[in-house]
Amino acid sequence: MTTPPTNSQTSIPQNSNGVSSVDGADPYQREEQTFPTLKESHLNRIQSFCEKETLSDGALLFERGQRSVDFFIILSGAVEIFETDDSGNANVFTVHREHQFTGELDLFNDREILVSGRASGVTEVLRFKRPDFRRMVVTEPDIGEIIMRAFILRRVGLIRHMQGGVTVLGRKQDSLTLQIDRFLTRNGYPHRMLDIDSDEDSASAMDGFSIERSDLPVVILPDGCLLKAPSDKELADALGLTEELHPDHVYDLAVIGAGPSGLAAAVYAASEGLETIIIEKLAPGGQAGTSSKIENYLGFPTGISGQALAGRAQIQAQKFGAKLAISRNAIGLDCGGDYNKVNLEGDEAICTRALVIATGASYRKLNLENDEKFEGQGIHYAATPMESKLCHDEEVAVVGGGNSAGQAAMFLSQTAKHVHLLIRSKTLAASMSSYLIDRLEASPKVTIRYETAITELVGEDYLESLRWQGPDGLEDKDIRNVFVMIGAVPNTRWIGDCLQLDDGGFIRTGSDCQGEPTDSPYMTSRPGIVAVGDVRSGSVKRVASGVGEGSVVIQAVHKYLANQKEAELAEA
Repeated sequence: MTTPPTNSQTSIPQNSNGVSSVDGADPYQREEQTFPTLKESHLNRIQSFCEKETLSDGALLFERGQRSVDFFIILSGAVEIFETDDSGNANVFTVHREHQFTGELDLFNDREILVSGRASGVTEVLRFKRPDFRRMVVTEPDIGEIIMRAFILRRVGLIRHMQGGVTVLGRKQDSLTLQIDRFLTRNGYPHRMLDIDSDEDSASAMDGFSIERSDLPVVILPDGCLLKAPSDKELADALGLTEELHPDHVYDLAVIGAGPSGLAAAVYAASEGLETIIIEKLAPGGQAGTSSKIENYLGFPTGISGQALAGRAQIQAQKFGAKLAISRNAIGLDCGGDYNKVNLEGDEAICTRALVIATGASYRKLNLENDEKFEGQGIHYAATPMESKLCHDEEVAVVGGGNSAGQAAMFLSQTAKHVHLLIRSKTLAASMSSYLIDRLEASPKVTIRYETAITELVGEDYLESLRWQGPDGLEDKDIRNVFVMIGAVPNTRWIGDCLQLDDGGFIRTGSDCQGEPTDSPYMTSRPGIVAVGDVRSGSVKRVASGVGEGSVVIQAVHKYLANQKEAELAEA
């Protein structure tokens, strides 16, 4: 076998223009953090969690597509990390050497792993079985911190250099292509986008895989298999992104919804020993996950994107053992038995002793002719870097008067030619933070249009222009991208008649549904089921308040489970 490259010699793929994608933010250039070397003292402290093993040259430690693989620390020799192309050729892009370790974020969950690993020469390793690895990370927090940071940076590296991922082929403005791109991006899955209208590699990809235009969009898997216009669920299943569910198993706690409140509940529940599963329809973060920057969240004075905040919380929950099942939409709640049964799309279900409902709310629409037709093809409900690329140096419109609309307008002003913020009222004072109002009014690239509403959307396949009604009458604008942020409606239809709802469809909790003081202001009309965040009647629609509700509600869950256990013992 030829001498493998060192980490500093990691091969960097070229983008479609042949330009290296390396710059100062590349995690592969931060070797001490991305590929750290553990000290001898570290190894001495973790001997009880592992077994020593000698591997022959070329022996596979793990292979792409496997779940729950082991964690390895190299004592001597080396371990090559590689991906295999559709021709079966191995591309080695990282080599771990003495006192370095294998793995990335999928070691904190049971998803299918993205890469393979093999011994280079006779190699001696410390092998940690998955349960022992989890115990070690929690028991030795300083070592766990080194591993956690490295795992995060390695995933960023895989995404940045499109390693271990898939290729998406389609048209940039197509709604299904955008849906696939958004799903993979928000779930942190490495992928390469090929736009058939602008990317020179797209034609050869279509010819090489015999792809017709009618097949688009297409996801090309590493083994050469094709997924034609897959749904989120089909894509998640094909990529092994979701947890395997066992309908006969009863969890201590199920959290429905992985927005800030749901993730906070999962972190505190799992860290306090409750067997916890999170069910999420799309991706961690909820509506907050689509925010380009949250600037008033405690502890982040320069702001943090909703996706970054959700990503950290997701990893935190999984570190403590919480399971996350994405692309699993809750469609029904059976609360008549001994346990709560949540029915999911695809004839799946989970059973749980206690239930946290954190399903948040869905975006309100413009209720105009063609608004559904143009969703993802001119109408957007999030303003992230992905959407901003679609409107570079163009005029755009943002509809809404809340903080999310203001943040979107400021973010888009960085790349758009001009941003028109449309609001129905005469003032923003009642609905938007003053710092955002000051910033919007001071920006030469933002125009606030009060008492203005869109009346017509125009276009064939994509949005081409719009008409709005303002104080000066009707006005037509050649605007191809509109960002709609006008509130939301609660996601509670799946609950049926199990719980009390208010007139707006939000879940009543505490004394609001019991008519008298209760043990918890978040307990619903059914013991053992609590509601937190935007879905709860009377909640403050802020990320910080949602996180607070999700964290403190676990006290009520513990009390309920303890009472249930006492009752079961008394009956026995």
